[in-house]
Amino acid sequence: MTAATTDAATEAAELFKALAHPTRVAILEVLRHGEECVCHMEAVLGKRQAYISQQLMILRAAGIVLDRRDGLNMFYRVVRPEVFAVLDAARGLASEPGSGTIPLRPADCPCPNCHPATR
Repeated sequence: MTAATTDAATEAAELFKALAHPTRVAILEVLRHGEECVCHMEAVLGKRQAYISQQLMILRAAGIVLDRRDGLNMFYRVVRPEVFAVLDAARGLASEPGSGTIPLRPADCPCPNCHPATR
């Protein structure tokens, strides 16, 4: 193997490591349709803010997501949309296509995207 091949294999392995956690995959599914704030991810995923932030830090370090602050809210978006093709392929290998979808707007979500009047 050449050094370039080894580097590419290492980069791919690092990407797979970042994707190798159910909560990180769920976060990416929440972000599939666009930017969302952490409080929205809390409502959708039923996880604590600190736990979601830890997972987002790993996705950010891998270069998959970027963050943006707006007042008290932190918003995240996917900057490597090709990651969704990887997730779709993995889901196709693991189960029925489309299974495990996440609701976009739960009724109890307090985020500014779900309740624009709270901005």
